[in-house]
Parts: sequence; C-alpha cells; structure tokens
Amino acid sequence: MIAANCPQCGAAVRFRSVDLPVKVCDYCRSSLVRTDGGLEAMGVVAALPDDVSPLQIGTRGTFDGAPFELIGRVRWRWTDGGWNEWLMLFADRSTGWLGEAMGRYMALRAIEHSGMRTGLVRALRDDTLITLGMDATIDRVRYFVTDIKDADCIAGEGELPFDVVAGVRMKSVDLMAADGQCASAQKEGDQVTVYAGHYVDLAGLRATNLRAFDDWPMPTFAA
Repeated sequence: MIAANCPQCGAAVRFRSVDLPVKVCDYCRSSLVRTDGGLEAMGVVAALPDDVSPLQIGTRGTFDGAPFELIGRVRWRWTDGGWNEWLMLFADRSTGWLGEAMGRYMALRAIEHSGMRTGLVRALRDDTLITLGMDATIDRVRYFVTDIKDADCIAGEGELPFDVVAGVRMKSVDLMAADGQCASAQKEGDQVTVYAGHYVDLAGLRATNLRAFDDWPMPTFAA
C-alpha cells in the first residue's frame, strides 16, 4: 500500500499496487501519475456515465481459484455503444481484466509474447485486414474472431495501468473458442496486447460487495 495526498485537492490517495502508475482521485477526479518526485496531476478525468452495472470498485471474487478485488475501471465507447473493463488485482499482486458488456462478462489475463505468434496479431500490428470468422491460435488454443471495433476511452476510476485523460484510442478484436474460452487482442498506438480467459458469470466468480439497487434483491451468493 502506498499512501499520499492528491496534489490538486489534498485528499488522501492510496495505491494498492506498486505496479500501477495511475490513480484517479476519488474526490476531484484528477488523473494522478506516480513519478520519482511524488504524484503529478495530469488533468481531470471525465465523469463516468450512469449505468446499471452491479460491479463497483471494491467488488471481490475468485477467478480460476485466485481471489481478486476490483480496483479500477475504464469505460470504452464505440459507434454502437460502450462497455466497461474492470481491473482485477489478485492476491499475488498480479492483475487481469473483467470485461462487462450487456450483462456478459469476460475474465482475461495478459498472454506472454511467446503465446502470441499468430497471423491475427501480425494483421493487427500491421493494420491489415481482419475479418469475422478469421481463426487464430493463441497459446495453443484455436479461436475465431467474433467482433471487431474501434473504441475511445471516455472515462475511468480507481487505479489503472495508463492515463485516461489523454483520450486513449484502440482497435479491439474479440475472439471465442470452445468451452467458453475467449480472448481479446487490442492495439493502442503501436502496441498490441493479447488477453485470454473465459466467459464467466457473477455466481461463478462468487462476487461479493456488489452495488445495491432499489427493488433489486441481492443474489444469495453475494450475501
């Protein structure tokens, strides 16, 4: 745990991961970046749009036998809608992403470069044609492309691996394999990153500390 104060408003700021350089202030929404000299305010992050997600910062659960806590969120927008990506901090201090779109969830971890040698990654890197149904073998699993979109980061909260003020843009390619396995390949600038995992639900994650809504009974697994 790293404790400091926001240079913009003076509020207490806590970093739970020493590996994540960015924290959005809970009070003034300044994007704070850790530097050798302390914290630097990079600008104000846009307010997150209202949604009906049951997830929130502080939601806990278990993925592949490893406990985690949600410590950050990025909201992405594309032509026909938007989705959330929640940053999971695991007990061993590693991280993953929980993608949330229209009530569906993808729990993903980054794949090392040795598992990314596939034509899809090269096509994404070189901006050549990617089509729906295109196959890709990632980390010895065969996937098929199910979705391709260009997206803009519009807001964020909590602890994050990158600054959300500057308006990050990416190309996102979603893939699916057998038995609920899924993957996502993303290009931001010149960098291509690949994530793999599987579709999950909140009961399977044993999610707790969910967001409460009026007239929505809390699921028994979250009690």
